[in-house]
Amino acid sequence: MKTIKSASLLLAPGLVLCSNLALATELVYEPRNPNFGGNPLNGGYLMQNAQSQDDNEDPDNPADLYQQPSALDRFTDSLETRLLNQLLTDVGDGNSGELITDDFIVQIVDNDGVLTVLITDRATGDKSEIIVSGLNPTN
Repeated sequence: MKTIKSASLLLAPGLVLCSNLALATELVYEPRNPNFGGNPLNGGYLMQNAQSQDDNEDPDNPADLYQQPSALDRFTDSLETRLLNQLLTDVGDGNSGELITDDFIVQIVDNDGVLTVLITDRATGDKSEIIVSGLNPTN
C-alpha cells in the first residue's frame, strides 16, 4: 500500500502537467481591424469608437464659416433686388436707367430692340457687357 501511495504521489504532478498540455492550443494572432485582415463586420464598431473619441474640430467646416446676415443686410439686398426689378420694368417700357450700389454700377440701355446691360464692379473696375438682341416692345 505504501508503494501505491508513493507511486500515486509521483504520478500526480505528471498527470496534472500532461492534462494541461492536452488542453493547450496554439496561439494565433487575429487582427480586429478589417484594414489589416480582420473581420469586416468590425469596421462599423471601430469607426464608431474612433468618432466618439474624436474631440478635434475641423477649422474649415462650412457650417462654422457661415454667418447669418443681419437684418440690415437682408433689407439692403431686398431693396437692391426691388430696384433692379423696377429698372428692368422701366426698360420694358422703353426707358433707360442706372443703378449704383456699394458693389456694382448697373446701366441698362434699350436701343431699338437691342438691350445692353453694362455691369461695372466698383472694387476692381472690371466691366461686363450683356447684349440681348431681338427685343421689340412694340410688336
